[in-house]
Amino acid sequence: MTASSILVLGAGELGMAVLRELAALAAPNTPRIAVLLRPASVQSPAAQTLRALGVELLVGDLQHDSQSTLAALFSPFTTVICCTGFAAGPGTQTKLARAAIEGGVQRYVPWQFGVDYDVIGRGSPQDTFDEQLDVRDLLRGQQGTQWLIISTGMFTSFLFEPSFGVVDLAQNSVHALGDWDTAVTVTTPADIGRLTALIVLAEPTLSNQVVYTAGDTLTYGQLADIVDAVLGVTLNRQRWSVPTLLADLAQNPDDNLRKYRAVFAQGNGVAWDRAVTFNAQQHIAVTSVEQWIRQRLTAPATSR
Repeated sequence: MTASSILVLGAGELGMAVLRELAALAAPNTPRIAVLLRPASVQSPAAQTLRALGVELLVGDLQHDSQSTLAALFSPFTTVICCTGFAAGPGTQTKLARAAIEGGVQRYVPWQFGVDYDVIGRGSPQDTFDEQLDVRDLLRGQQGTQWLIISTGMFTSFLFEPSFGVVDLAQNSVHALGDWDTAVTVTTPADIGRLTALIVLAEPTLSNQVVYTAGDTLTYGQLADIVDAVLGVTLNRQRWSVPTLLADLAQNPDDNLRKYRAVFAQGNGVAWDRAVTFNAQQHIAVTSVEQWIRQRLTAPATSR
């Protein structure tokens, strides 16, 4: 199988990164690269950018279109890559996988850009993860459509999102989720886009497997040390233990950020050795956390 035609679902931060890299790397072996957008997005600036890259625009609604309607949209493509996450609502990821199978897609790359759901298992603090396991079970339980799962860890930038609460420079603070020796794997969206394109276009074809990437794998203690050293600050360090985060979630059971904190604090399936990753095995340079900080951050004036 060669990826002679590729459809990407969604053109958000990750979808745009994947599409840019596919457009740069795929020709001439992949003459058709397309993206599925909602009708309201077809005239957006992002859509204009994609047209300029030679990406074909298709119209569809992943949330509201029926499985059969989506299957008909998917069927002309060799490979379909889902870059639309949980925002489309519960059940959407399962519907998309079923549509890929119904449409006879040769290879489907589901939205699994994140943690290792097999290791985390069912019943985790983040209840949306159970659907990710439903998708894996569905794909593994059939033979008509090959599948490819790309596990990337957390977006690097999420470590520095104040609302998530790991590194909050404005508050001069850093929190360990679980403990200071709990590890986390992260990759930037730009690196995910490039690596996804390379993985999808790899020869011989990769399929029916989980492929890992990592811009970095580090503990929260190492993260705090790096931030202090690079920015010349001394962050206030506080540990959020698993019982503390689970109790906090119990008081706010519908809060997604609290669900994610609890999952990452448990440390299962959220970090892997960089040696097992596609980028390490192929000697592909990626952005470490230290490099990301140097490129993106400056210390607040009050911390200097």
